[in-house]
Amino acid sequence: MIQTATASAPRKLPLYERWRWQIFAVTWLAYAGFYMTRKSFAVAKIDMGKPSGLGLGNEQLALIDGAFLTAYAVGQFLWGVCGDRYGTRRVILIGMFGSVLAAVAMGASSLIVLLITFSAIQGLCQSSGWAPLSKNLGCFFSQRERGSIMGMWCTNYAFGGFVATIFAAYAAQLSGWRWAFYAPAIVLLLIWVIFFFFQRNRPEDIGLPSVEAYHEEKEPVLKPNETPADEPEGSWKVVLEVLANPRVLLLAAVYFFMKPARYAILFWGPKYVNEKLGTGVTQSGAIGALFELAGPISVLVAGVLSDKLFRSRRMPISVLCLMFMAIVLFVIDKFPVSKLWFGTCLFLMGLLIYAPDSLVSGTAAVDFGTKKGASTASGLINGCGSIGAIVGGTLPGFFEKKWGWDGVFTLLAASVFVAALLLLPKWNTLPKVAHSK
Repeated sequence: MIQTATASAPRKLPLYERWRWQIFAVTWLAYAGFYMTRKSFAVAKIDMGKPSGLGLGNEQLALIDGAFLTAYAVGQFLWGVCGDRYGTRRVILIGMFGSVLAAVAMGASSLIVLLITFSAIQGLCQSSGWAPLSKNLGCFFSQRERGSIMGMWCTNYAFGGFVATIFAAYAAQLSGWRWAFYAPAIVLLLIWVIFFFFQRNRPEDIGLPSVEAYHEEKEPVLKPNETPADEPEGSWKVVLEVLANPRVLLLAAVYFFMKPARYAILFWGPKYVNEKLGTGVTQSGAIGALFELAGPISVLVAGVLSDKLFRSRRMPISVLCLMFMAIVLFVIDKFPVSKLWFGTCLFLMGLLIYAPDSLVSGTAAVDFGTKKGASTASGLINGCGSIGAIVGGTLPGFFEKKWGWDGVFTLLAASVFVAALLLLPKWNTLPKVAHSK
């Protein structure tokens, strides 16, 4: 049986609504905050690669990125399961505080072996964020509204990345590259304190009914022949059913092919602009940040359209955006160099990649993993995507000299196109709900 988006408007009770939007705000801030320490190295590497900094070459910089991305991929699988087993609160408080410590340690380091080690620790801590926080939001907002809500919520990583890039670049220019690590760590520590006081895992933890009971909806299940009672919260049964769910596995494969493009631009965008235009740290960071500036617009519009126009179907927008993203990647390095051209392309690519990124890794992961298995589903999907991100994050450093930037972007375009082809047959797919017993 397929659930449709034709139900009447949900009721609203003041206490319940206050908690829903409090959780929305604190989880939004938490994930945006993670980007403060995640973007530090992408900015600092410009000066770290100069003789006046640490004199690191692109290959060495790529090794540091590779350590982060490898640990990030491993951590996604680990923290995703932990989020369902032990709850969002424990996982986020541990991961966020670890990220603060890793950023400070990395800023204080000068040896390549230490930079690689602390970058790996940072990657492991960063990976604790997405899956448990997605689950947290899914526990307070139901399927019929999830596209729009997740669209608003997913502005966190686009907006967070944009602000973090500018902030780290300004700190580096003002006080040296080490402060691209120190200053964001201070901000994230303040966010940790806010999260500690204002976050809760589920409505039931504060004496409120489940969001499905509140909205008088049927609760989605992983298997259509089961009831919600057959899938206990926090059980290994739910975890294993998510890991074997064919729709979740497909989204994981799609995200693997989608993620290299986003991370290549996130990690190498400022340096690409610097090499092509000869701009300084701040201007290179600002032009590169146009990619992330487009993100909040993209995920917000995509979420609303997936609910209102496509009736809670997440695949149509994802397929269309991925097709056009492949085209822009293919042509970006084939036209004359200019700030206007690069700025336009980076902004357009942000519009095209953040929409499917948020729908696949966020909204659809919660839809098909259900709120009970949302963290495991998000962890699996993002873990596979993070393996793809290793390719995107290290590819320019290792192969730009051999292939040129045009060759790098052509390969990224091909990967995005494959992601679109995988999703195309699932254009109308929706989650299933339990049959009445």
